[in-house]
Amino acid sequence: MPDPKAVNSLFARIAGRYDLANHLLSGGVDFCWRQRLVRAVHDAHPADILDLATGSGDVAFALADGLPAQVVVTGMDFCQPMLDEAVKKRSANQRWSEIEFKQGDGMALPVPDKSFDAITISFGLRNMADRHKSLCEMRRVLRPGGRLFVLEFSQPYFWFRPFYYAYLKFLLPAIASLVTGDRSAYEYLCGSIELFPGRQAMAEEIRQAGFTSVRATSMTFGIVALHEAQA
Repeated sequence: MPDPKAVNSLFARIAGRYDLANHLLSGGVDFCWRQRLVRAVHDAHPADILDLATGSGDVAFALADGLPAQVVVTGMDFCQPMLDEAVKKRSANQRWSEIEFKQGDGMALPVPDKSFDAITISFGLRNMADRHKSLCEMRRVLRPGGRLFVLEFSQPYFWFRPFYYAYLKFLLPAIASLVTGDRSAYEYLCGSIELFPGRQAMAEEIRQAGFTSVRATSMTFGIVALHEAQA
């Protein structure tokens, strides 16, 4: 189970080069993953969106770019240095000026019940110390009929696993060390990816938190999945 203080410290250390590392380590495919999420959210036509574990804000910005101006997008993260990076980006584009970034714990969201029509969380659920508690919090702050979108690493197709796990254990930490100067942070992140549930198990965890209409779409040989559910 991830230690919240350790995870916060980890992301604080790599905040400045987090985006660059993500793009390099995924070979740029992370752009495609996020766009798949964004299209799904836009199709739901929400009025109020919470992007949880927003990090440096890439998903929040992508959501805002394709939505009517009256739609409210809020980015929330518990790591202030990551939020600082998001705020820097926001200042570069007037279209993003209405996005609000707040510090908040994903296991005790500082917002009232039934506050949002949609919640997105991208590659952040596996870093929660208690996934069930976090999912229940998301359920609490969604309005009836609201939608949850979880973009997260998953377990790859059987034939692809040897190649993928070799990349995670050996090549990825080495590249990340060169880019960020922090090999240990990515050794932890690689371990969290390897231990994360597959699509069916994750879908069941979402159901256990009270969601319905749960479905998962696999991407890139199964290494990533987009989970969608209704409150």
